[in-house]
Amino acid sequence: MPQHQIYMQRCLELAALGAGSVSPNPMVGAVIVHNDKIIGEGYHRKHGEAHAEVNAVNMVVNNYVNYAELLQQATIYVSLEPCAHYGKTPPCADLIIKHRIPKAVVGCRDPFAQVDGKGIEKLRAAGVEVEVGVLEEECRWLNRRFFTHVQQHRPYIILKWAQTADGFFAPADGSQHWITGTEARKLVHQWRAEEDAILVGKNTVLADNPQLDNRYAEGKSPKRVIIDRRLELSADMHIYNRKVETLIFNEIKTDIDGNIKYIALEDFERYVPQYIMYQLYMQDIQSVIVEGGAKTLNAFIQNGLWDEARIFTGQSVLGSGIAAPKISGQNGGSYAVGNDQLQLYYRST
Repeated sequence: MPQHQIYMQRCLELAALGAGSVSPNPMVGAVIVHNDKIIGEGYHRKHGEAHAEVNAVNMVVNNYVNYAELLQQATIYVSLEPCAHYGKTPPCADLIIKHRIPKAVVGCRDPFAQVDGKGIEKLRAAGVEVEVGVLEEECRWLNRRFFTHVQQHRPYIILKWAQTADGFFAPADGSQHWITGTEARKLVHQWRAEEDAILVGKNTVLADNPQLDNRYAEGKSPKRVIIDRRLELSADMHIYNRKVETLIFNEIKTDIDGNIKYIALEDFERYVPQYIMYQLYMQDIQSVIVEGGAKTLNAFIQNGLWDEARIFTGQSVLGSGIAAPKISGQNGGSYAVGNDQLQLYYRST
């Protein structure tokens, strides 16, 4: 593997460490190389805090007495274009220029309007040699949530469900029926920690009274998004325990009660998934995992409103009941998770 790709791969590894902590910002990693040796590296750890380039430069400054000389002879690798605007932190392009780093290798451009090419342009105008597009596809894939949010004005949507070996989602009466084992449940909780929000419909809450948290994994619990058209869910259910921000989509009222937000939709007959996704976009929610039930999942599938599907197939057999959703897309592979099978699909574009 060429040297540029080796160092950019390290940037991607570092960037991924920010998963679940940096949204609505992108995940970014940076590596500083001097004479084929990494002398500094960093990643964006948390939204509102220092960017990857800052952490990488600080590592050099803190570890080398002659840091100024080293930086003036170094190359900085960054998985996403350095920012050129003042947000919660100063522009990273200015930092690179300030330390007179002569070369920057960038994985991909930032689609955000205040950056998009401006960081690269600022660096080049200051005499920095800039190379763009190293492992570009991999860099874009890592930040697919961010790119979807910026370019499509909606969150990145992941559908998740479990089905029995004979293709059923739940018993006919919609009652709770555990399909997957412990390993699958723990994995789902880890997924929740990586996304901004989790969405379910009223019937799922009635059947399971779920907590919709990630208690079996590390990281923060996602915001809860509930579709309850007529506000029929009882206030003593777990979704109202105020542990995390909860958005209730309905047709009755728009109101705020602490960290519970009621959002009324004018039309509950058409385009409900689209309206909800746009509202989540307006709330700066970058990604959402939709966990059911069958009616809700099918609404997203029928509207072509999804990016990934993660489907567990357990070993149990129901014989009859509510049929599991049907979906087609790019096959993302099949994996054993305990005694269950996980199938991934990606929506074809």
